[in-house]
Amino acid sequence: MTRSRLRLTVSAAVLGVVAMNGAHAATGTNTFNVLLTITSACNITTTAPTNVNFGTQPSTATNVPNQGALNVNCTPLAPFTIALDNGLNGTNVNTRAMNNGTTLIPYQLYQTAVVSPTTVWGSTTGTGGNVYSGIGTGLSVPIPVYGNVPSTNVAAGSYSDTITATITY
Repeated sequence: MTRSRLRLTVSAAVLGVVAMNGAHAATGTNTFNVLLTITSACNITTTAPTNVNFGTQPSTATNVPNQGALNVNCTPLAPFTIALDNGLNGTNVNTRAMNNGTTLIPYQLYQTAVVSPTTVWGSTTGTGGNVYSGIGTGLSVPIPVYGNVPSTNVAAGSYSDTITATITY
């Protein structure tokens, strides 16, 4: 056999083996899952709250209103509640008071601009509760906090209190 005929025969044999292997190639498939679990989250500390600041009033003023706001960001569709405690000087939500030393001036916080016993914002959850209830939007939303000082008939001076807001989701 000549060299060129030998090369031709070897080349044909190699091509035949390659073709045979290609004809017998197999494939396989399988599946897998892509998973993610989202948990609810709520935050009232991302943006600072706006204080309820009654400003400067004469000692003869009555029913002094004002409002502040809590900024809440909760997972879309996540239900939440916000409770406000009694402050530093109150023994319950009905005795909230700002102080200047030992002198106290009563005030109240409400969930709406309507000042009534049914709109007092407190910390009682469950049936008969007085906490704010909402549904998350996924955006930071201001929640108004309405306040009222029934009478400023106390000694002149600067009065303050600190309220702790607790969000439950």
